[in-house]
Amino acid sequence: MEASRVIWVDGEFVPWDEATVHVLAHGLHYGAGVFEGIRAYETPTGTAVFRLTEHMERLHRSAKAYGIPLRFGVDELVKASRRLLAENELESGYLRPLAFYGLGSIGLNPAGAEVHVVIAAWRWGAYLGEEGLENGIRTHVSSWRRIDQGMLNPNAKGTGGYLNSILAKQEAVKNHYDEAILLNAEGFVSEGSGENVFVVSNGVVTTPPVTAGILEGITRDSVIALLRDGGHEVREANVTRSDLYYADEVFFTGTAAEVTPVREVDDRPVGEGRPGPLTRKAQDLFHKAVTGRLEAYRHWLDYV
Repeated sequence: MEASRVIWVDGEFVPWDEATVHVLAHGLHYGAGVFEGIRAYETPTGTAVFRLTEHMERLHRSAKAYGIPLRFGVDELVKASRRLLAENELESGYLRPLAFYGLGSIGLNPAGAEVHVVIAAWRWGAYLGEEGLENGIRTHVSSWRRIDQGMLNPNAKGTGGYLNSILAKQEAVKNHYDEAILLNAEGFVSEGSGENVFVVSNGVVTTPPVTAGILEGITRDSVIALLRDGGHEVREANVTRSDLYYADEVFFTGTAAEVTPVREVDDRPVGEGRPGPLTRKAQDLFHKAVTGRLEAYRHWLDYV
């Protein structure tokens, strides 16, 4: 990680090295927090943040789902994000808003603990590597099942819930894969450790529905819109493990992953073992949208 100059902490800009947390912060002990991942891109008319307002709205929804009160509204967080990028002189980069319980309670009940809200920003390249974006990545179906509605709130970005993703990611890397794909408790495909999954078969694009225990990704929503507007059929329906094996194409979407092709699942090549035409089209459309080169989607950009 490349350090930036400042981090926004509870309404103030704090030097990177001074943005610290007490070791007895409630969120550190119990994972009591919510967060977002957002990207800013360099465009022909200046730096723009992709769907910034929608990300901050989701942060508020996640906080509501976990009962975490936020004292900063969506508009305040949007303005703070733009200012942060300018303060750090970042033409492009990654933003990480985070809300968590701090000092004040060490028991499971967070009552009495102050809620802190921070936003960090730094330069960050391809999450799964430039090679992965170009030629696709190797994945495996994890032995760990995705958290479901009876355990936590999978459609909210709670910090503690990502222990589930960490276990899946560590298992994948240990076994020499790039990423994991998690099934839900019913055995249907849910998502990657930090990405949504798309499967292409006979020209039809399918992605698991929210009821499969996924996070309703903003990049996922964007790619669905881009492909549908381009005349392609995109369905939200349950996906089986065998669907992954039989697919012509598989790809991931996510703020960090953007649109990443999957060339292999469980040592089985996907299609011809290289990114297919619909995956390439999704990549191209998404890249043009986030860099301001598609007029119809300029409303997704919040210029710094």
